[in-house]
Amino acid sequence: MAAYHFFIWPLITLLSALLLKISLQIFTARNHRKRAVAFFHPYTNDGGGGERVLWCAVKAIQDENPNLDCLVFTGDHDSSPDSLTSRAVDRFGVKLLRPPQVVHLNKRKWIEEATYPRLTIIGQSLGSVYVSWEALTKYTPDYYFDTSGYAFTYPIARLFGCRVICYTHYPTISLDMLSRVRQRSSMYNNDDLIARSEWLSLCKVVYYNVFSWMYGKVGACAHLAMVNSSWTQAHIQKLWKIPRRIKRVYPPCDTSGLQGCDYILVEKQT
Repeated sequence: MAAYHFFIWPLITLLSALLLKISLQIFTARNHRKRAVAFFHPYTNDGGGGERVLWCAVKAIQDENPNLDCLVFTGDHDSSPDSLTSRAVDRFGVKLLRPPQVVHLNKRKWIEEATYPRLTIIGQSLGSVYVSWEALTKYTPDYYFDTSGYAFTYPIARLFGCRVICYTHYPTISLDMLSRVRQRSSMYNNDDLIARSEWLSLCKVVYYNVFSWMYGKVGACAHLAMVNSSWTQAHIQKLWKIPRRIKRVYPPCDTSGLQGCDYILVEKQT
């Protein structure tokens, strides 16, 4: 009994101290929120459509409310306000009114695919919680805007008192992915070893079902969710179950290069 008390009380003391520290961090951050929109976009040098959405969203906010500060959480340490502003113009033709503020993230490795050879989806999702904690303890905005699809960060942002907005290009898990595992189809999300095993396939179906449930709960924490297509909208509505807060917003495609083209109309021969 003495040995039991020797271990249990230090453990309770340690956990209590940890809980107190976390509570104080949240309390301090909530009471020092900045009047700003912070974009959670850990990869600002990816060059894809997601980055274009980021800069178009920043510009739209600056145009609509010039007094509202914009900030970007990024894991690219070579990114600066001026370099990102130049990149937005040179790469995407988006001219910002002023450079965004930048907060660099040091924990980005916890959301990288290479960190999780197995259970990659849940690993990256839980890793994003850790990364978002780092971000929000460094800078707590009134509005948290996720443009990269890290839904597991939404409860953390709400915990810090933020209004949560997101733009989802593709659901982290879809009903199609679950269906492929059930059918034991070998594809990008289902290794051939698992597809050939009835037992492993059953385990993965359970894993995907649990993850789908978790994904639905965290996604429902968004105050406003924008999606890029009717396909994504249908899946997100089924998973998150917040249809009134989900809006379809098609991605901002640059068509300026097409406007100078000469079009030739060919009449169909009948």
